Amino acid sequence: MDLFAKMDIPLLEQVREANIYPYFHELQSRQGPEVIMEGKRRIMLGSNNYLGLTTNERVIEAGIKALEKYGTGCSGSRFLNGTLDMHVQLEEELAEFVGMEAAVTFSTGFQSNLGIISAVVGRNDYVICDRENHASIYDGCRLSYGKMLRYRHNDMQDLERQLQKVPDTAGILIVTDGVFSMGGDIANLPEIVRLAKQYGAKVMVDDAHGLGVLGNGGRGTADYFGLTDEVDIIMGTFSKSLASLGGYMATSKRVADYVRHTSRPFIFSASIPPANCASALEALHVLKETPELVTRLADLSTYMRDGLTKRGISIRESQTPLPTPCATPIIPIYTYEPMETFHTAKRLYDEGVYVNNVLPPATPEHECLLRTSYMATHTTALLDEALDILERVLAENA
Repeated sequence: MDLFAKMDIPLLEQVREANIYPYFHELQSRQGPEVIMEGKRRIMLGSNNYLGLTTNERVIEAGIKALEKYGTGCSGSRFLNGTLDMHVQLEEELAEFVGMEAAVTFSTGFQSNLGIISAVVGRNDYVICDRENHASIYDGCRLSYGKMLRYRHNDMQDLERQLQKVPDTAGILIVTDGVFSMGGDIANLPEIVRLAKQYGAKVMVDDAHGLGVLGNGGRGTADYFGLTDEVDIIMGTFSKSLASLGGYMATSKRVADYVRHTSRPFIFSASIPPANCASALEALHVLKETPELVTRLADLSTYMRDGLTKRGISIRESQTPLPTPCATPIIPIYTYEPMETFHTAKRLYDEGVYVNNVLPPATPEHECLLRTSYMATHTTALLDEALDILERVLAENA
């Protein structure tokens, strides 16, 4: 059998022939509310730059100064010669910000989940995942020696059914996104924590899309629900609200120390480059000093949800009972079928609006989406322009 036979992907060929291929568009400007992409102005509705800090001058200047002081890279892992004083400072400030004892930084967000789960979950342990968790969580589960069980998205009865399958002698880690990356809905963390206590499980929250979005001053999903003390591990990234590259785990000192000495993705990878570390640290300072950015992001997200709904555009809504009204900056628009999704995204792109395609397996069959996402630096005038284009294009493709 030819090893490479599987590399012929019919759908890819189909969308390329139809000139609706949606991936790898070339950006020629900073990642802001408006960008230049392939020579044309586009309204950016597809970025995870939630607080708009990738263009913040303080954040940029911090990266430049670190580059000048430390050079371009660390040339080694954190375990050996690659730990900067700035790495330690970032870990200490992150831990304090999210309300945990300690933090460990990783070179990417994806690597964070690989490194955390593969270290924490052992051969006789179980890890239980929401079906809509990020791909990096699933790869972390595969890299561990534990047994993985999955429960239907945000379905607490199904989570309990999976917990009941675990032998009394096994350790259990429940892993959930805080804010789900494709759907934008929020995990039912109160119920997850309740079930974890009942069945003796630990809880890990991937807050890649929750930091800077939910909670007091953007402290994340656990803080939003008042459950920081009930969550065992918080994972997050620097590539979204903190405008850089890298990831982290916030947890107890005991767990952090264990992961530092046993996590292969952590030990055998080069550390976060100086400029990225400095930019993330300065972005955290900006977040601490200007919590109104989080409020503005929520207000603009509500503005867009209301605008889309008033125009009769079908969007996905969170079903989790929430303690206070909350709108996340991820708003998926239903397009249902793959080819319709490709065609609609291409029309929007040509009209000057960039959005992201979401297809199975990232969604269930027949529930394809256009994932739109928003920044605190968007203006209502820009969003109104985008709404008009969305309404026109979606009506044409209906």
